[in-house]
Amino acid sequence: MIATALKWSRHNLFGKPFDALLSIIVIPGVLWLIYQSLDWALTKAQWDIIPQSLRVLMIGIFPADQAWRAWTAVIIIAALLGAGLGCVFAFRSRHAGFLALVWAAAAVLTGTSDLINLLFMAAAVAVFAGGWAVTSYIPASRRALMAASFIGLIAIFAVMSPPGVGLWGGLLLSILLTLVTAIVSLPIGILLAFGRRSRFSSVRIICTAYIEVMRSVPLILVVYWIWILMPVLAPQWNLADVARGMIGFTLFYSAYVAEYVRSGLQAVPRGQTEAARSLGMSEFDINRSIVLPQAIRVVVPPLVGNVLDIFNTAPLVFIIGLTDFLRAGQMILANPQYGDRTYEVYSFLFLTYFLVGSLITYVARKLEAHLARGSR
Repeated sequence: MIATALKWSRHNLFGKPFDALLSIIVIPGVLWLIYQSLDWALTKAQWDIIPQSLRVLMIGIFPADQAWRAWTAVIIIAALLGAGLGCVFAFRSRHAGFLALVWAAAAVLTGTSDLINLLFMAAAVAVFAGGWAVTSYIPASRRALMAASFIGLIAIFAVMSPPGVGLWGGLLLSILLTLVTAIVSLPIGILLAFGRRSRFSSVRIICTAYIEVMRSVPLILVVYWIWILMPVLAPQWNLADVARGMIGFTLFYSAYVAEYVRSGLQAVPRGQTEAARSLGMSEFDINRSIVLPQAIRVVVPPLVGNVLDIFNTAPLVFIIGLTDFLRAGQMILANPQYGDRTYEVYSFLFLTYFLVGSLITYVARKLEAHLARGSR
């Protein structure tokens, strides 16, 4: 193993004079930075603020006595994520042990000692493993995943709404915003992509104009305008700020999904559609049974990457007064008692965003490799 490491280092880090010079300059700096970071994290940082403020970081200002509703939403989300993961990775017995270690590590690192919270956390991990196993061992269940996702979102809204939608916040709000946008923008984006290729000029012009307008303006402007215009255009609906923020995100990212799907539609050989027409198939059946499945297969990796973009831009909802994960951390630091814990709070936020982003990126790469093997 040491010989392999030395061979890799000689080939990749010191193979050429310029590479050797760059390695000599960069490697000591990186090692010094790692040492300083670990020294601060292990000897100087006061991490007790994280367990004390964990509820605010996770669910914002959601009432503490209604935390079971938030846990129910987490369990539903875990089931959906596990089912989605089962479409890519086969569930194995070793994964159950790994998830148990994740549960134990999360309980220790967050300082969670309350039995109820530990049980809810264990239920979320178990449901995640169950959803993973179902779609992994029963491929037919994957066909119902999209419908199950919409049902799950409706159930989350039904459970979380009674205390007040305006009280949603923390990491849970960021994840909900990401899920709602990713799930709802997919069918809208597919319709826009087909509309841009429509034979009817009016439909084609409208869809093209919508896509180009949304891709030409910043997300924060779209969210802000939806927040302003909804009470004016539809005052009878009285939509909460959370709903208006989700609408803004969905409208914006639907345009990007449409472009991804359109690139996939262009990748489908024209000869297949011509052969289907010669067999007397209708345009609807051709698009539904032949074109769309192949197009989605091509664009799944960028669509998964789009989920990461949504999650990373979720903090923009602060402009309409919502308390997302980043805003929750800023609320904690606004307390004079914790005013000197800036580095600890922002380090925790950084690590959380990094772990979630790394997980999404890892799944996207594995999914791309999986689809590449299946197309050979």
